[in-house]
Amino acid sequence: MSKRPAKIKNVLENLYHKYSHPRFIDPDPLQFVYLYSRPQDMEIAAFLAALLAYGRVLHIKNSLIRLFAYMGDSPFEFVKNFDRRKRQKIHNFKHRFTTGDCLSDLMKLLRNVLAQYGSIEKFFLQGYNPNDENIVHSLDRFSNSLLTMYAENHNGRLSNGLRFLLPKPSAGSPCKRLNLFLRWMVRDDDIDAGLWKSVDKAKLIVPLDVHMGRLCRILKLYDQKSPSLTAAVKITESFARIQPADPVKYDFALSRIGIRDNCTARYRSSCRLCELYSFCFKS
Repeated sequence: MSKRPAKIKNVLENLYHKYSHPRFIDPDPLQFVYLYSRPQDMEIAAFLAALLAYGRVLHIKNSLIRLFAYMGDSPFEFVKNFDRRKRQKIHNFKHRFTTGDCLSDLMKLLRNVLAQYGSIEKFFLQGYNPNDENIVHSLDRFSNSLLTMYAENHNGRLSNGLRFLLPKPSAGSPCKRLNLFLRWMVRDDDIDAGLWKSVDKAKLIVPLDVHMGRLCRILKLYDQKSPSLTAAVKITESFARIQPADPVKYDFALSRIGIRDNCTARYRSSCRLCELYSFCFKS
């Protein structure tokens, strides 16, 4: 390993050991997964929390507090028995441009998934091919299957809100929120829940958004200015050269710099305390 990759690995390992502790999860939406102890509740909570993980961190947190208050003690039972009464219960919910009606459409889909397969994992595995280079094609099959299921019951029509919640890699989306959900479900450490045992974590793709993209450009892992599927795959391949069996290992720790330290890549006096300082201002 050359000097630069070795230096990057050392920095990432230090970040991992610094931040990969439950006390650093708040205000990450992952915290809502651990409100529950039953795997079936954790899986549903994770899926909903990940899909709503867009916008300002505190706005996301407040929206999820409201949503899970509506759902009561068991998100699994709420979705499994979703009906008109429950649809009315969440009718007034709104997170940015995701409405209660949009969430209701999603929950009806999940109700059908649970009725037929018993869990999101078993449904996902219908389109999972362990021989694929990465998770991209499996994720595309997952989103496409859900959207097709909805369209078949609505005269071929799809709502824009549902398209947003269930993006497809084949359309070029980096699918940050779906890849975040997969990281939570597949990886198993002090942060990620590791509920899914049939998906290889080596196949995962980095959940890429503007903030993660900025940090990865600082590390010179890629040079694109906007998040895309191509960028997400390229960044993941760079991490795989450092950690081939677990390329998204450093995602949580690295993103803490953006979430907790409010990194903008513009110099502030506090930058000298950051592990990435030498990459930002001396590389």
